[in-house]
Amino acid sequence: MNEVKVSQQYDRLAAIYEQRWHFYLTRSLQFLQNWLEISETDKILDVGCGTGLLAEVLAKKNATQTVTGIDLSANMLKVAQNKFLAYPNINFHQASVNHLPFSNQSFDIVVCVSTFHYFDEPKTALLEMRRVLKPKGKIIILDWCRDYFFCKLCDIFLKIIDPVYQQCYTQAEFHQLLTSNSLTIKRAEKFQFGLIWGMMIAESL
Repeated sequence: MNEVKVSQQYDRLAAIYEQRWHFYLTRSLQFLQNWLEISETDKILDVGCGTGLLAEVLAKKNATQTVTGIDLSANMLKVAQNKFLAYPNINFHQASVNHLPFSNQSFDIVVCVSTFHYFDEPKTALLEMRRVLKPKGKIIILDWCRDYFFCKLCDIFLKIIDPVYQQCYTQAEFHQLLTSNSLTIKRAEKFQFGLIWGMMIAESL
């Protein structure tokens, strides 16, 4: 992943990001909120946290939930940080998923939402997510699914026009990637909303 280009792209989008992608962000996070099974004491890492929308969802349910977000874009992180100035339990770091700045076994849950399609080193990313995961913790990844027709078209189109986009996967390809990296899939699902957005989610141990 050309991380400099990713950060530059999202630095430019930060001010309008939530408005521009409001429908997509709202619907995907609604699904994720219903999917998540967390306790009040769980420490959560949000990989590719953007403007902190997942932290907002979690804080509304439990204001004391410990959430750490990482992102490449300094401007996206500024938006996120400004939302949580009064929340010492919620913090954000500019960092790469390939080099997470955390000790081994630091988190109960690692969540990655709509970011995996940017990873050009998905195996390294998964290894790092596993490294910081506590025993019996879980990794939850929500991303686009190429099993759906319009996502397949988007995958082809974005590979041509977007220099930072890598790829989305079919569910079978994604599950193979997880299991080949010593992850056990506990549950998984595909779903669609709107005309374009075909999604998949997997919880792995």
